[in-house]
Amino acid sequence: MNYGFWSKLKKPIMVLAPMADVTDVAFREIIAKYGKPDVFWTEFVSAAGLDSVGRDKLLIDLQFSKKQRPIVAQFFSSKPSQMYKVAQLAAKLGFDGIDINMGCPDKSIEKQGAGAALMKNPALAAEIILATKEGAGKLPVSVKTRLGYNTNVLDQWLVALLKAEPAVIIIHARTRKQMSKVPAQWSEVARAVTLTKELTDSKNRPLIFGNGDVTSLIQAKELAKQTGADGVMIGRGIFGNPWFFNPKKSLTSISLEERFGVMLEHTFLFAKLLGQYKNFDIMKKHFKAYVSGFDGAKELRVKLMAAKTAQQVMAIIVKNYPKVKIPKI
Repeated sequence: MNYGFWSKLKKPIMVLAPMADVTDVAFREIIAKYGKPDVFWTEFVSAAGLDSVGRDKLLIDLQFSKKQRPIVAQFFSSKPSQMYKVAQLAAKLGFDGIDINMGCPDKSIEKQGAGAALMKNPALAAEIILATKEGAGKLPVSVKTRLGYNTNVLDQWLVALLKAEPAVIIIHARTRKQMSKVPAQWSEVARAVTLTKELTDSKNRPLIFGNGDVTSLIQAKELAKQTGADGVMIGRGIFGNPWFFNPKKSLTSISLEERFGVMLEHTFLFAKLLGQYKNFDIMKKHFKAYVSGFDGAKELRVKLMAAKTAQQVMAIIVKNYPKVKIPKI
């Protein structure tokens, strides 16, 4: 088993989930500064797109800085040959690991036979893992998935994945059909840990991570302890809270002035690093998260939703909170 950098990390390992139009290079840079996880993930990137004339437009999603190491590149595809090629690309770009998306419920991705659709085709899923490992060279390969497509088929699905021997299996503890409409079933993460120990020997045993409904670092560590998971992946819990992984900070201890200062820093970084490539409206989901939980939040959010540039955002914040420190980017 090629664990790569994973073997050097202290358990439980805390990692940031890949989220489209959220965990871009600018947001990761902010998190690296204020509350760094053990491992970063990129947003998911189309292997088909990287294997086409549109490749250059997608390479922006694979940007990262040294501060963001170790970092895993996540790709989606239904074609082993494409995954072999992008695994080689990830190695060339200097990533620390590669992850295969086998859980995304986006219909456009499923139409390609990728993402969550791969749970309906275990044989192809195994082929994709093996091809990715071959292209990855020394880089460890992981898989992010769910409990099943329409129903929980963890027993059968896990067996198929284990045969291909990925270094890490991250389980979003819901089915594709359940989306995020029901509570994450962390008891199934515990069952995955047990099954993995029963079905593999110690030399070929992938690490098992859980994912779903984690709202604090304390909770994440407790869930890892309860389930026996090697690590926990945090997704939505990071929204508006770059301090999530910082054990010495909590959102309740952060003043509004400090929170908005970091929000401005995030906004300026987005404009600097991604402004010429991505729509500024992407930042608005972050504004909604940063600006919540206090008197006057709704009114401030309305104003920020109308902003079209980083300078306009700064003007709104300064007018309403003149004590906010303006960051230098």
